[in-house]
Amino acid sequence: MSPYTPAVPGPLQLTFVRSATSVDQLPDSPAEVAFVGRSNVGKSSLINALANRKQLAQVSNTPGRTQLINLFTLPSGATVVDLPGYGYAAVPGRVKQHWQEMIEGYLLDREPLMQTFVLVDGEIGPTKLDVQMLSWARASGIAHTVVATKMDKVKSSKRQTRKRELAQGCSLEVGDVVWVSTTTGTGIEDLRSLVLAHLGETRRK
Repeated sequence: MSPYTPAVPGPLQLTFVRSATSVDQLPDSPAEVAFVGRSNVGKSSLINALANRKQLAQVSNTPGRTQLINLFTLPSGATVVDLPGYGYAAVPGRVKQHWQEMIEGYLLDREPLMQTFVLVDGEIGPTKLDVQMLSWARASGIAHTVVATKMDKVKSSKRQTRKRELAQGCSLEVGDVVWVSTTTGTGIEDLRSLVLAHLGETRRK
């Protein structure tokens, strides 16, 4: 094997630490990445896939179940955060406002945060709320990567077109978007590598 061939990362060894209602309730971390996206975009399923554990993060058929900042740790002490989903209609306006404040407060004030993965539904493309989130992240100087979920739900004959449309809707180039499927496993290893790179763990096996 060539010495320049990177090792394929195994499942992330994540352990749930705690849930919080605000950023100041979180413990310190040497490095952290976060996942954020619209309710029902598949955040919890994706975190489970990255760890290859079905019940690590709570998964529900009811959007909006992730209502807190959920923190997971790796053996090194680096951390991964699952943020509340945004945009679910069947909650009171005051709850939506609280979630928005929770998300924005975390993204603006969390010092160890290295990268935010913004999840967009690959089947339907970016919604108005997704575009608003990305615009806000850019204006706020928050480092982020767009991850398109549910790739398996896009017909193979339409994938190239969908990739172009989704990237354009997010004001990005096609190569800037990471496409994944928790059902087929497509893109999961690539995303694991990105997570580890942003956490400074590229040398860990």
